Amino acid sequence: MDGQQVDREYYYFMTKIKKLTGIDLGQYKSRQMQRRLKSLLNRSGMRNFVEYYKLLERDRQALQSFLDFITINVSEFFRNPDKFEELKTNILPGLLARQDEVRIWSAGCAHGAEPYSVAIIMDELASSKPYSIWATDIDASILEKAKQGVYRDVDVKNVSRQRLINYFTYDREASTYTVEPSIRERVVFEVHDLLKDPFPQDMDLILCRNVVIYFTDEAKAVLYERFYESLREGGVLFVGGTEMVFGASSIGFESISPLFYRKPIGGGQPLKPGRATSPAK
Repeated sequence: MDGQQVDREYYYFMTKIKKLTGIDLGQYKSRQMQRRLKSLLNRSGMRNFVEYYKLLERDRQALQSFLDFITINVSEFFRNPDKFEELKTNILPGLLARQDEVRIWSAGCAHGAEPYSVAIIMDELASSKPYSIWATDIDASILEKAKQGVYRDVDVKNVSRQRLINYFTYDREASTYTVEPSIRERVVFEVHDLLKDPFPQDMDLILCRNVVIYFTDEAKAVLYERFYESLREGGVLFVGGTEMVFGASSIGFESISPLFYRKPIGGGQPLKPGRATSPAK
């Protein structure tokens, strides 16, 4: 099969998937995404993208497997523990001192380990101070798991023994850890598509970590500009361990530490016109 035929089939697949699910595969790096999808296609016993789409259209379980594969539902508590310690000691105290209510957004939260990690830190720092944590993902099924707050050993490998005692209930028979209700109730989970849905406004902290790895450079650039607009002055964007916001200063961000970018008080360099978005909240 020649490359042009594969490209035509993939274009057909992208077009049909957007209509079926709302996911725009055109915002992802084409070659990398095709390679990832071909392994899923082959496991499904399909010969090409046209056959694979027809399978997804008629088979709900295959469609859910596709959605799970696309949304890369990989996470763990306190991923990059040193950076979460920096978040606790250097970033959040300043936000807490400046705002009456701290507004936090975990964007692409997968099964909830990230927003619950932040909720644990907030409880340790300022349990009586008002704050909100909005946790979003494109995958509705993974959000249902997140709401349950049940995790395996591998998910909590970076959680200290004291935190396990304070914030989790261990089920010896199932070998699972369940987040305490007092922490679960501090997080609001909602379906949200970073590539098309409106963004909230006046956020103090946005975490978007290990989410954009397969996005095109153009999609990343738009996304980071929208995060900038979503933050209050002095607000902070926290990205993943393998990620860097290229052109951060041209957006207006100042880099305050590896993986942390701040929207300056008083405003940074103006954005290009046409990037601002309407509030979601």
